[in-house]
Amino acid sequence: MLKLDKFIIANKVFDSRLILGTGKYQSSSQMITALAESQSQIVTVAIRRLNLVDIKKQNNLSTIINWKNTWLLPNTAGAKTTEEAIRLAFLGRELAKRLGQSTNNFIKLEVISDSKYLLPDPVGTLKAAEFLVKKGFTVLPYTNTDPVLAKHLEDVGCSTIMPLGSPIGSGQGIQNRQNLEIIIENAKIPIIVDAGIGSPSEAAFAMELGADAVLINTAIAQAKNPVQMAKAMKLGVKAGREAFLAGRINTVKFARGSSPIVDSSFLLS
Repeated sequence: MLKLDKFIIANKVFDSRLILGTGKYQSSSQMITALAESQSQIVTVAIRRLNLVDIKKQNNLSTIINWKNTWLLPNTAGAKTTEEAIRLAFLGRELAKRLGQSTNNFIKLEVISDSKYLLPDPVGTLKAAEFLVKKGFTVLPYTNTDPVLAKHLEDVGCSTIMPLGSPIGSGQGIQNRQNLEIIIENAKIPIIVDAGIGSPSEAAFAMELGADAVLINTAIAQAKNPVQMAKAMKLGVKAGREAFLAGRINTVKFARGSSPIVDSSFLLS
């Protein structure tokens, strides 16, 4: 029997390795249905989209999601500087407390000054991460596929690293496999592939490489059938994880027969 395979971030245990975003859906009801179909336990929400003033307002993300069963991952999307990201992080932590998650110090850290390609700012991200870790945050930084930066972020106390597969919303899949593999190999904390995954096969591939989880938004929300795609992504992530645990065969140059010729005389004795 296979052992239970748990996904752990800073001592918080999750069964699902699929993290969902909440933007770009055609309606709130569609997003809620897709979330249920995905069986994701972690949902990331841009702090700028949440209503801190009137938390009980109808059709607000803070009210339409069941936060008793879903772990909030506030993110600092929209922050262009270290200072903006830090300010949003404190707002996000306060919101989690108001939603009843008193032990939730998670923050998805994004510092993006590049408006064309939306690539993360490595210097700003590292500065913000170091400060927030010291303030007791569980920091999940969104980064480029840079193994050296990933190690620096781990060294300052981040709880995961979230390297991009390819630019946000591009659907290009994993574009820098070699660097991603180095990050996974070197890390002693979970690696979550964030951004660029466009299909279940790409999600499975990320997991096969050894990623601990994937975060997906656009590929589900903008699919022709988001609910069905949420289910497909769930299955892709599970298949990829199972394949990683099972252990892939080594590649070889020449063919190898699946029914090799052997002396079968012993079978007749």
